[in-house]
Amino acid sequence: MFHVKKLISSALLHQGFMRYFTNTSWMIGEQILRMVAGLLVGIWVARYLGPSQFGVFSYAVAFASLFSSIAKLGLDSIVVRDLVREPELRDFYMGTAFWLKIIGAVVMLSVIGIAMQFTSSDSKTKLYIFIIASGAIFQSFEVVDFYFQSKVLSKFVSICKLTQLLISSLLKLYLIFIGADLFGFVLVSLIDQVTLALSLYMAYRNQKIGGFFRYFNWSIGKRLLKDGWPQMVSGIAIMAYIRMDQILVQEMLGAKETGIYSAALRLSEVWYFIPVLVSQSLFPSIVSAKKTNDGIYDIRLKRLYSLLVTMSIGVALLMSFFSDWIVVLLYGDGYKEAGRVLMVHIWAGVFVSLGVIGGKWLVTENLQHLMIYRTIGGALLNVTLSIVLIPLLGILGAAIATLISIAASSYLFDFFDKKTRVMFFHKTNALFLVWIFK
Repeated sequence: MFHVKKLISSALLHQGFMRYFTNTSWMIGEQILRMVAGLLVGIWVARYLGPSQFGVFSYAVAFASLFSSIAKLGLDSIVVRDLVREPELRDFYMGTAFWLKIIGAVVMLSVIGIAMQFTSSDSKTKLYIFIIASGAIFQSFEVVDFYFQSKVLSKFVSICKLTQLLISSLLKLYLIFIGADLFGFVLVSLIDQVTLALSLYMAYRNQKIGGFFRYFNWSIGKRLLKDGWPQMVSGIAIMAYIRMDQILVQEMLGAKETGIYSAALRLSEVWYFIPVLVSQSLFPSIVSAKKTNDGIYDIRLKRLYSLLVTMSIGVALLMSFFSDWIVVLLYGDGYKEAGRVLMVHIWAGVFVSLGVIGGKWLVTENLQHLMIYRTIGGALLNVTLSIVLIPLLGILGAAIATLISIAASSYLFDFFDKKTRVMFFHKTNALFLVWIFK
C-alpha cells in the first residue's frame, strides 16, 4: 500500500505527468459532454424516428463508415509521430497530409458509389449514404488536430469539438420540434463535419504560425503513404468487423432489427472514447520514452493496459446486470430487445481497450504492417460468424460474432507472432488484473 501511495504521489508531482494529465482531462471532459449529449439528444432522436427509420439511418452511417479509412489513409498516428520527431517540418507534414486526405476522400466516395450497386438498398437510402460519406472531404482538416496532439494542446481541439457538438445538438432538437423527416438528420451528419472543419481551421489560424495549404512535399507524401497504408488497410478491416454486423443485419433481417441492434451498440460503444483518448493523449509520451529509456517505456505500457482494462471490466459488469432496465428506460419498449444484445456486446469494450493500446505500440515499434493481418483476420471471422449466427440467433448472433472477432484480433493474435508475444503476456496480465496487486 505504501508503494502505491508513493508511486501516485511522485507521479502527481512530476511536471511531465501534469502536462499530459491536463491534456487528457480536456479531451475526456469534451467526450463526457459528447456522451451526455449522445444519451440525451441521440436517444431522443432514436425515440422520435422509431426502430425502422433509426435502422435506415444507422445503416447509412455504418455503410459510409465502412470505407472511411480510405479517406484517412492511415495517416493519423503517423503524422502525430513525425510532428513530434521533426517539429521544424510542421508545415510540410500538415500540408502534405491535408492534400493526401483530400485525394483519399475523393477515392473513398468513388469506391462507395461502386459498392452501393451491390446492395439491396433503395435510391433514397443510397442518397443518404452518399451525403453522410461526403463529410470525409472536410475531415482533411484533422491535420490541425494532429498538430495540437503533437504539442499536447488538445484544449483547442476540445473547444472546436464542443462548438460542433452544440450546433449539432441544437439542429437535431429543432428538427424534432418541427417534425422533420429522416433526410434532415442525415443532412446534419454532413453539417457536423463542415462546422468541425471550420472550427479547427479558426483555432489553427489563432495560433498565428502561418498556413499549411500551400505546402506539399512528394518525398514526405510517399513516406507517409508507405508508413500509413498498413493502418489504412487495417482501418478498413476494423470498420468491417465493427460495422459489418449492422450491414448484415439490415440485409438479412431488415431495418427494424437494424434499429434495435444499433440502439444497443450506441450504449455499448458510448464509452469507447476513454481508451482512445487516453492512449491518444499519452502517445507522444510513449514515443519519447521509447527514445530515451526502454525500462520506462515498458512500465508505461503495462500501467496503461492495467488502467484501461480495469475500467472496461467495471463498465461491462455494470451494464450486463442492468442492460434490460437501461434500454427500456432510455429508448422505450419499442427497443426492449436491445437489452440482450447490450449484455453481450458490452464485453467487446475490454478487448477494444487492449486493441487501442496495442495499435499504438505497433506504431511505436514500427510494426504497423502487422495490423493488416490481425484486422483482416478479425473482419473475416466476424463476417463468417455473422453469416452463420444471425439466421440462427438473430441480432444476438451478430453481437456474439462481433465479441469473438474483436477478442481474436485484439488479443489472441499476439500469441502467434514472436514479435508481439510480449504484448500478449502484458495483455493477459492486465486481463487478470495482475498489475493492480503489484
